[in-house]
Amino acid sequence: MSTTELLRREWTAFRRPGRLIALAAAALTVIALGLLFTSGTRASCDGPCPAAPVAGDGSIVSDRFWFLHRDLGREGSITVRMTLMTGTITYPPPNHDQIVSGLVPWAKAGIIVKDGVRQGSHYAALMMTGSHGVRFQYDYKHDVAGGAGGVSEQSPRWLRLTRSGDTITGSESADGEQWHTVGTAKLDGLLDNVQVGLFATSPGDLTLREIGLGGAIEEVRFTQAVGVFDNVAVEGGATGAWASDSIGQMNHTDWEKYHNASGAVEKDDVITVSGTGDIGPFSDEGARSVENTLLGLTVALIIVLIAAARYGARTARETASRRVIAARAAVVGAATFVTGLVAVGVVLPASMAILKGNGIPVQPVPVLTGARVIVGVAAVLALCAVLAYGLGVWLRRGWAAILIGLSLAALPYAVAAFPLLPDTLSEWVLRLTPAAGFAVKQTMVEYPQVTAHYAPSAGYFPLPGWAGLAVLCAYTVIVMRMAVGRKQAAHTDWR
Repeated sequence: MSTTELLRREWTAFRRPGRLIALAAAALTVIALGLLFTSGTRASCDGPCPAAPVAGDGSIVSDRFWFLHRDLGREGSITVRMTLMTGTITYPPPNHDQIVSGLVPWAKAGIIVKDGVRQGSHYAALMMTGSHGVRFQYDYKHDVAGGAGGVSEQSPRWLRLTRSGDTITGSESADGEQWHTVGTAKLDGLLDNVQVGLFATSPGDLTLREIGLGGAIEEVRFTQAVGVFDNVAVEGGATGAWASDSIGQMNHTDWEKYHNASGAVEKDDVITVSGTGDIGPFSDEGARSVENTLLGLTVALIIVLIAAARYGARTARETASRRVIAARAAVVGAATFVTGLVAVGVVLPASMAILKGNGIPVQPVPVLTGARVIVGVAAVLALCAVLAYGLGVWLRRGWAAILIGLSLAALPYAVAAFPLLPDTLSEWVLRLTPAAGFAVKQTMVEYPQVTAHYAPSAGYFPLPGWAGLAVLCAYTVIVMRMAVGRKQAAHTDWR
C-alpha cells in the first residue's frame, strides 16, 4: 500500500464522532474564551479616555513629560549645564501620605528636540537618568549609553543637542569645553521648525508583592523627577519665547494636586523642571497584546492531549507496523494542526478588533508576526498531540499517557501563565518541558530601558520561539522513537 493510500485509510479510521467532537470542542474553547474575555474588557476613565500615543511606525508608546520649549530651525543647538537631579516616590492608597526622596532607575531629566508637541512624534533626547548615567534616546525604542555616574552641584554635567537637517547629535561634557559625542540619530521627515528645550519625566516605581507559592504580582508607585539647569543657551534659528507644557496628562493625581505639581520654574537664571511619566516603549499593564486573546489554550491543550493519548493506547492494543504508527501520528498531528489554525486564526484578529473598539490600547501586530503566531500555536498543539499519541502507544494505557502528557505539557504551561511560582522556577519550567514550545506566541519585546516585570506570568518566555519549538520537537521525536521501538519489540516477541 502506498503512503498516500495508507494516510487516506488512517484518516478515514480516525474520523470517529468522539474524536471530531473533541477537536471541535478544543477549537471552540479557544474562540469562545478569547471573545468572552475581550468583549468584557473595556476602558474606564473619568470622562473620555485619552488616546494612546502612536509613534511613526504605528506602535503604541509612552510619551508623557513636562516640556519647557521654544522653536528651533533646521540648523541649531541647545546647551545646558545640569547641576542637580532629585525625585520623590509616593505609596499608593491607603498609604499615599508616605512620600520618600529618591529616583527610580529610569527617571529622566535633560534636553530634547521634538517634532512638535504631539504625543508620539519624532524626538531625540540627551538626559541624566536615576541610575544609568547619561543616555541618548530617540524615537522611543533606541537607547545609547553615555557617561556613567550621577550629577550634583560639585559634579555638574553639560549636555548639548545639535540639529543639522534631520540629524540630531547628542554630546556631553564635564566642563563645557571638552565634548564627547554620545550618539547620533537621523529622524527622517523632521519639520523645518521643531521644538527644543528642557524636560523631566519619571515612570512608576515597580515593586513585586509575593503571593501564592512564591509568585509575585506588580504594584506601581507614583514618582516624580526634578532637574535643575543653568547656562541654558539655544543657538541657530531659534525664535520666540519659552512655553511650558505638559506632554500628556499631568497634575491630575491627588499627590500632584496637593503636594507638588509638575512644571517648570525659572529664578535667577536657574530653571527647575519637574515631571512624571515616561518617554519610550509602552509598558502600561492596561495595554493588551496577542497573549491576552489566547486564554483558552490551556483548556484546548488538555482536550487535545486526552484525545490523542487515548488514540495512542488504542493503537498499542492492535497489531500495527511502524508505518501504521507513523501514519496515525501524522493524521493526529495534521488534524490538530488544522484545529489550531482555525481557532487561533479566528480569535486573534477578532479579539484584537474588539479590544480596539472597546477603547483598550492594543499593540499592532505586523502581518508576518500574526502569521507566525497563528501557524506557530497550531504547530505546537499538533506536536503536543503527537507527543501524547506516542505516550499512549509506548505506555499502552490511556490513563497513564494522559497523566504524563498533562504533567509534561499542560500543567507547566498553566502554572507558568499565572503568578503562582517564583519567576526563576517558572522560567526553568518553560525551558525544560514541552510547554517551552508556546514561546512561539510571544509578541511582547523586552527593552532594557523599560522597567517591567519580565516574567512568564506577564507573557515573557525565557526562550525565543524557535528554541522553545526545538525543545518540544525533541520531546516528541524521543517519545515517538520509544513508542515505535517498543511496539516493534512487542510484535517481534509475539512472532
